[in-house]
Amino acid sequence: MRQNRLRKVLCIGVLAVLTAGPSYAQDLHFSQYFHSPLLINPANTGFNPDYDYRIGGNYRNQWANVGNPYRTMSAWGDVKVFANRFENGWMGIGAALYKDAAGSGNLNRTSGYASVAYHQMLGYNSLLSGGFSLGFTSKRVDISKLSFDNQWNGKFFDVTIPSNEPFAYSQTSYLDLQVGLNYAYFASENVYLNAGVSIMHVNRPRESFFDPSVSDDRLYRRYTAFVNSNIKLQDTWILNPNIYVSKMGNAWETVVGFNANRDLSGDGSKQLILGLYYRAKDALVPMAGYEINDLRITLSYDATVSTLNSFNGTRGAYELSIVKSGVFPSTSGRSVRCPTVRF
Repeated sequence: MRQNRLRKVLCIGVLAVLTAGPSYAQDLHFSQYFHSPLLINPANTGFNPDYDYRIGGNYRNQWANVGNPYRTMSAWGDVKVFANRFENGWMGIGAALYKDAAGSGNLNRTSGYASVAYHQMLGYNSLLSGGFSLGFTSKRVDISKLSFDNQWNGKFFDVTIPSNEPFAYSQTSYLDLQVGLNYAYFASENVYLNAGVSIMHVNRPRESFFDPSVSDDRLYRRYTAFVNSNIKLQDTWILNPNIYVSKMGNAWETVVGFNANRDLSGDGSKQLILGLYYRAKDALVPMAGYEINDLRITLSYDATVSTLNSFNGTRGAYELSIVKSGVFPSTSGRSVRCPTVRF
């Protein structure tokens, strides 16, 4: 009974965070943020050196030991366009679908985004990119499956007792705007640097299941910055150290670490991928994967190191990412190719 009560209280807490202002709801995120580029920064749209297109998918399952698991899924793709219409520049267009679900109340969110970016070479070694995305989000919850504190009769939660919660809707939706900038510097054929900044929820959309007269809850803008580098070592390893920082309201997320690719075939067609990341005050994230003919599959595991590990037994989350990059057959015109670090 105590465990059941704890799970109900946790559901109440999660719902309160989602509906009481100002909002600190968990925003979409992946530990393998570098494999969800359109979510992190719309300026990443079409920014894929040496390739014309890419498609990807992500799946994340977390908090399986603390009530119902929180599942996040995405499918996305982008492509270079108009490479023959700009002097040493091109545009990128892309789209992404996201869905997450959690809790006894079947709280779920579905989002779709379309993004556009422009990329311009600055001389022979630098690239500046800017982009934006516009999305639509729908969020819903099954209120009938939730219990609240005033329904506790001293022995159990009695759903026949009115909750007296001022819910006006079981579904809410809104438009969302994101903007971003990227800068890349190709120091040599063995060293590449990249940094970017973005702002999500620029328009501060309203997200609440309450009537506006009760709560005009609006999402805080989410500010994100990242820095990464590719460094080729002795023609057998490519090291990719990186750091990611995101702030939304008073909530911060910082992820720092590296992944490395080991050439297994001599021509880069087959690669072993290993990595290790740390999310500040939360989790240690080892990663492993394999790449063959520009198809990359990676799996990571969030081992909780915060105080939450007493509830979930250090089992934070596991995450799967699949990314396929490719080049279109040669056609008339020209395609801009950026210098990059590769086997």
